Order: sequence, then C-alpha cells, then structure tokens
Amino acid sequence: MTSESAQSGRSRYVLFDVDGTLVDAVSNQRQVWRAWAKRYGLDADEVYQVALRTRPMETFAAVSGNLDPHECLAALHELEDEDVRSGVYAAFDGASELLRSLPTESWALVTSNYEHRVRGRFLRTGLPVPGVIVDAATVEEGKPSPVPYLRAAARLDAEPEDCLVIEDAPSGVQSGLRAGMTVWGVNAAVAVDGVHRHFDSLREAVPHILAFVSGPHGYATA
Repeated sequence: MTSESAQSGRSRYVLFDVDGTLVDAVSNQRQVWRAWAKRYGLDADEVYQVALRTRPMETFAAVSGNLDPHECLAALHELEDEDVRSGVYAAFDGASELLRSLPTESWALVTSNYEHRVRGRFLRTGLPVPGVIVDAATVEEGKPSPVPYLRAAARLDAEPEDCLVIEDAPSGVQSGLRAGMTVWGVNAAVAVDGVHRHFDSLREAVPHILAFVSGPHGYATA
C-alpha cells in the first residue's frame, strides 16, 4: 500500500493465491504427480521435482518428450479431478477466520489451478468462496506474468496500488510485484525474494492482513 492510498481513504483489497497459501495441497499434488508418473512408467520423484518448477506442458516436455502432451494433460486433469473428489484436504490455520472476516467485495482468489477444483477444495475445507476467482482458464498468461493479478484487480474495480497479494511461491510473488501490488509471503521458513513482508505462517499474518484492509493508516511499502 502506498502512503498516498493509505491517506486517501480508498478501499483496499486482498488477492489470495490458493494452493500453499489458503489450502495445504502439497501432499495431494505429490500424490497426483506420483500417480501420473506411474501411469507412464516414469520416476515419480524426478517428475515431481520438475513439476515443482514448471507448468504442466513444460513438465511433460522435460520428462516425457516422446509422449503426446495433450494426452498427458488429459491424464493429469483426470487425476486432479479425482483427487478433488476423494483426496484429504486441510485449510491452513487462520484461513477460515480470515476469509470470513473480510468484506465479501474486498477479496479474490488468483490461482494457477481451475475454478471447479478450487470450489471443490473450498467445499471440502469449509472455506467461503468469493465472487471473483481468476483461474488458469481466465487468462492466457499465467504467473509470473502480472496478468492474473491485474485481471483480479480489474474485476474488483480496484487499482493495483490498493491491492495486497498473499503468496507462498516465487512465481506468484513475481506476478504480484510485476502488477505493481504490495506482496506478502506466508507459509515458508524463508522469505521469497521480493516480498514486502514475510510471515512464517498464514495464522501469523491474519491480524496484519485485516489491518491492511480496515486500518486507518494502512501499510506503506518502501
């Protein structure tokens, strides 16, 4: 938040990443990629390490260049959808309290996943769903491009400088920074490069996020 917007009294907004930020899906992602690798006779640990750093189509090219990438993607989607239906999920401590304390028009989700999976996971974890969800199908350019976060701001009728991004991953942090927004990192022992503030857990960040939205003075960035 810039000093100007804090002093002007303009509304402020929070844009949340989902997996790793609000919902703990690390074990689910590992299991999905393990099942996918097994289907194609590939080393599961090697595939997962590549998947952590790349988008699915890039992962397929790196670990299974001789396979049809569209077939690979369809198989991955099938496994992910099944995981949403039957997998075990947990919201991070503080997530429900935080989302239910925010005005419904003041926050959105910005995810590299798909909206139907986000809704399924939120249903499973009891988290409220906002009116604005920017997912992989919404934008042509994903994180670390600024497009996803800029699209969410536009749908909230918000200026980028009035938005706070909550992220856990380097690509998401870069996306928020490139969008000209304040970016805070959560759920990591070490701060991601570039974040304006870092919290070891979402729970630790909750009062600060609420103060950002409702406090009279806001938070100034360097």
